[in-house]
Amino acid sequence: MLAIRKASARIKCRPVSSVTFHVFTATFEPARSSYTNNGVPGDPTPHISDRSHLLNTFSVRNQILLIRSLSFSSQAGTENSREKNSYEVDTKLTSESELSESESSESELSEFENELGEQVGKNNGEGKRGSLELFNVIVNSTSINVEKSLDRWVEEGHDVCRSEISRAIPELRRRKMYGRGLQLLKWLESQENIEFGERDYASRIDFIAKMRGFHKAESYFNIIPESFKGEILYGTFLANAVLNTNMKKAEQIVNKMKELKLPITIFICNQLIISYKRTDKKKIADVLLLMKKENLKPSLLTYRLLIKTKGESNDLIGMEQVLETMKSEGLEPDFKIQAVLAREYIYKGVTEKAKVVLNEMEGSNLNVNRRAFSSLLSLYSLLGSLDDVKRVWGVCESNPSLEECMRAIEAFGKLRDVDSAETVFDQMSEKWEKLPAKNYACMLKVYADNKMLDKGKDLVKQMSNSGCRIGPLTWDALVKLHLELGEIEKADLFLSNASMKINAKPWYVTYTMILDEYAKRGDIHNAEKNFHRMKKDGYISTYRMYNSLLQTYINAKAPGYGFRERLKADNVFPSKLLVGQLDKVDAFKKTAVSDLLD
Repeated sequence: MLAIRKASARIKCRPVSSVTFHVFTATFEPARSSYTNNGVPGDPTPHISDRSHLLNTFSVRNQILLIRSLSFSSQAGTENSREKNSYEVDTKLTSESELSESESSESELSEFENELGEQVGKNNGEGKRGSLELFNVIVNSTSINVEKSLDRWVEEGHDVCRSEISRAIPELRRRKMYGRGLQLLKWLESQENIEFGERDYASRIDFIAKMRGFHKAESYFNIIPESFKGEILYGTFLANAVLNTNMKKAEQIVNKMKELKLPITIFICNQLIISYKRTDKKKIADVLLLMKKENLKPSLLTYRLLIKTKGESNDLIGMEQVLETMKSEGLEPDFKIQAVLAREYIYKGVTEKAKVVLNEMEGSNLNVNRRAFSSLLSLYSLLGSLDDVKRVWGVCESNPSLEECMRAIEAFGKLRDVDSAETVFDQMSEKWEKLPAKNYACMLKVYADNKMLDKGKDLVKQMSNSGCRIGPLTWDALVKLHLELGEIEKADLFLSNASMKINAKPWYVTYTMILDEYAKRGDIHNAEKNFHRMKKDGYISTYRMYNSLLQTYINAKAPGYGFRERLKADNVFPSKLLVGQLDKVDAFKKTAVSDLLD
């Protein structure tokens, strides 16, 4: 490795002033629904003129412990939902993407990817925009011969300049071609005439985490010379810890940045909000206080995350207050924020407000508002409006993108219009010679939701004949297909055989679907078998897994021996709900009758 010889280039980091950080000991503010006495639907939202109202909106109760220095120390429950996601992903432009992004395109994972790309990629060139020639060389090579193709390209007289590198790496990341990106960076590091810098190391950390898992990325991080460990590298390392729900490591990284006096940026704070939104919402107030101390102005992503958090907590009044705070700061909601608002209104049954937001998203001319099409298709299907889905699809039908086709298939499938979904799929198949697996999986999900097993099997054969790799993404759809038909044993056997055949591990969500079905049946043997398969495949035991396993014992009316010890061994800290579940299966629980008998 040539990293040591290049360690002379010191990175100067802007120091930040010491910050006194308040750790709040009370819980996240309880949700206030618009349908309680706290508010009435349609009441005007109070105007907020001070950005500090954000902190009040995410307020916590009275007890405050003053800590002398900034510290995000781990608390009970912060790590219990971490999950090791190590997926082998290396795609060409038309091959599959097997990332476990099973949520909507507005998911936290998508937000992470977008911000990380900007974090690592900006200012990585030499001031001018390079060509895509280097990128095309990488794409046109075979997946195992990228370095040989690059050597041949240089021998032919081509120069590798920073501007072309700065075009190639973001394009590889955007297309999720992480394996090729990793080979490019390995090759670049071996070149004597190319100075390997902090952003290159950051990109390599990111690609390793995607291809080989976070622990391998951490091992690589530890051997990078200290002179290259600046704001960008730590930020990328943090973002991947957040992506893997490893809060203990994320908090250690932030503490280390504070120790090194590296800038705490809005990117860092957004990653923490993304993580706490999933693991411990009450800590979001801590992040907002940190932003106030550092005089950081919230970005559109910050507001989007806070609005979504309030919506998911059934606090529509709080959601609207965050929106008003954003507007008072001179920021207008983009279509992503509008999509979050509309979705939360639909989920809560406030359809009139949802329709108002949807009209704003469409604008005066839907034909020129193309970027909102995918969201509109999904939202109108949630609203149950087949006519609106057809109307929006009709606008983009003549020249749709792959993303728009997928959203249209999902929308028609959700509305039980399988014929229209199949028509879109056929149009997509004709337009693109070779479809990614995620597009097939989209259609498979429609068949699963409508319990059309024969059509699902035929589609899988079509995938195989087209040369499309059938991996974890496809397995997930097929497992769902079997489960919808009540064929849990077939789903379990299929998943086991498929994963052994191509030596890949199923998605976490695929396993939990099967685990949940065994829980409903009270099938302890098979639930425990799947629980241990998940651990064997490298998934860290989580609150989610234990909750399903405990439900299995409850439904079987069987005692759960040693559960508390198992939780402790796996560093899973039970919530009040889980403690209640434990009491139900505690074979040694004392009761009034047992006390009398004793």
